[in-house]
Amino acid sequence: MKKINQKGFTLIELLVVIAIIGLLSTMAVVSLNNARIKARDARRVSDIKQIQTALEMYFTDRNDYPAGATTGDAFALLEDAGYMAAVPTNPTPNGSAYTYEVCNSGGTICNAGTTAQETTEGFRSSYTLSFELEDGAGGGMEDGFHCATPAGISTSWTDDPAIAAAETLCLFAADSVTPATPTP
Repeated sequence: MKKINQKGFTLIELLVVIAIIGLLSTMAVVSLNNARIKARDARRVSDIKQIQTALEMYFTDRNDYPAGATTGDAFALLEDAGYMAAVPTNPTPNGSAYTYEVCNSGGTICNAGTTAQETTEGFRSSYTLSFELEDGAGGGMEDGFHCATPAGISTSWTDDPAIAAAETLCLFAADSVTPATPTP
């Protein structure tokens, strides 16, 4: 009897290889998506730190924080005065626009004030910046809404007493942010 020399793969072998390739590619896509989310969150935190630096330089030079009818107006003042080369924006998709509110020493929102008397009485002596993280950005930050003030950036709702009172003001006063309920 003559032996048939078969070369090639069986159907089962091909299906197993295709299944393994499909599983590996699915895991790669999921991993890539998580990396993109973390990269956007890291950029958000970096943007907020850049805005905070510009606000502090503005405050050092003028003894108050910039006021504007909208967040964009206030950021445009920083850009026009040379404190920022370009105003950072929230990376897309997801998240919400960065919001800025200038406050007096008592925490009352006072974007409209412009007189010298209001400034000397601490009229624009503080601010809150709000931003949203999709999945946390490492360093102990949770996903969800966060606030930045002259005291620093909150990492959660309850961890920083110096800015805990400003967080509620930050979230509920921001015109483009949907209020979130704090979790204890």
